[in-house]
Amino acid sequence: MPDAPKLLDQVRNLIRLKHMSHKTERAYAAYIREFIIYNGKRHPREMGVDEIRAYLTHLAVEKNVAASTQNVAFNAILFLYKQVLGIDLPLIDGVLRAKRPPRLPAVFTREEAKAIISELDGSVRIIVSLLYGSGLRLTEALRLRVKDIEFGSGHIVVRDGKGGKDRTTVLPNGIIEDLRDHIEHVRLIHRQDVARGFGSVLLPYALARKYRNADKEFAWAYVFPSAKLSPSKDDGVVRRHHTAESTVQQAVKRAMSKLNISKHANCHSFRHSFATHLLEDHYDIRTVQELLGHKDVRTTQIYTHVMQKKNFVRSPLDG
Repeated sequence: MPDAPKLLDQVRNLIRLKHMSHKTERAYAAYIREFIIYNGKRHPREMGVDEIRAYLTHLAVEKNVAASTQNVAFNAILFLYKQVLGIDLPLIDGVLRAKRPPRLPAVFTREEAKAIISELDGSVRIIVSLLYGSGLRLTEALRLRVKDIEFGSGHIVVRDGKGGKDRTTVLPNGIIEDLRDHIEHVRLIHRQDVARGFGSVLLPYALARKYRNADKEFAWAYVFPSAKLSPSKDDGVVRRHHTAESTVQQAVKRAMSKLNISKHANCHSFRHSFATHLLEDHYDIRTVQELLGHKDVRTTQIYTHVMQKKNFVRSPLDG
C-alpha cells in the first residue's frame, strides 16, 4: 500500500483540485510550513487555537508584517485545518492584528498614463493599454485567450478573475487595429508550433480531458504568448505559456524612470487610474464596480478619494 502524501503535498494537491492560483499555492504552503516550524515541528493535529493565536501574534509583533500578509497566513492555516484535515476550529480571538494603515492607491494622471504607454513597444504596449483602457489586472491581461477578445461587441471577457468570477469589460477602440494585427502574428506562431509538434496550452479545469485536442485550437491560445516554449510545472509537457509578469513590470519601470515619474506606482496603478478617470468623467460608480469586478461597492469607493477635484474646489490661497 503506497504511503499517504506528506502534509504539504496534500495542501498543494487540494489547492490544485480547487483550481486556486499558483501564487496562492506557494503562499499557503510557505505559511503552513512556517507555522509548523514556529511551533516546534509538531503536527497540526496536535495543535489548536492557542498555537494559531501565538503564531499570528508573532507575525504582527515580532516580524512586523503587513495586515494583508497576516491575513494570508491566517487563511492558509484555516484552509489547512478545515479543508485538508477536516477540523472545524472554534473562534480564534485575542490575536494581536497587524495594523492596516489607511492608504490611497497610486494613480497616474491621464497624461502620465498615456506618456508611459507611448514609451512602450510591441505586445507590452498593448498589454499596458489594456490595463489602463480596460481596467484589467496584469495577470488577467496575460491570461487572456484569443476567444476572450470580442471585437464585434467591443468587449473583453475576463475568465476566472479574482474570486473565481467571470466578467466583461470594455475593449478600447484605440487599440483594436493593433490588437488585430498582433493576434494575426500570434496565429502564425501557433501554426508554426503545431507544425513542429507543439502548439498546446494549459486549459482551465478538466477541459483537456473533456475536449480532446482543444488545447491545440487557436481559440484557446494566449493572446500574449511567451517568446519561447518551456515545460509546464504541473505535468512537464512543453508548451508556450503566456508572457511573464516581470517582462511588463520591468518595461513600465524603465518607462517611468525615463519620463522622471517618481510616484510609488506600478502596473496595478493603471487599473487604479482606469477607475479614477471613469469616475472623474461622471460614470456611475456601480458601472465602474462591474467593470472592475469588485464584489462590494465600498472597494470601488476608494477611488472617489483620489479624483481630481480641482475643478470643484478652489484653494483659499487663490481666493
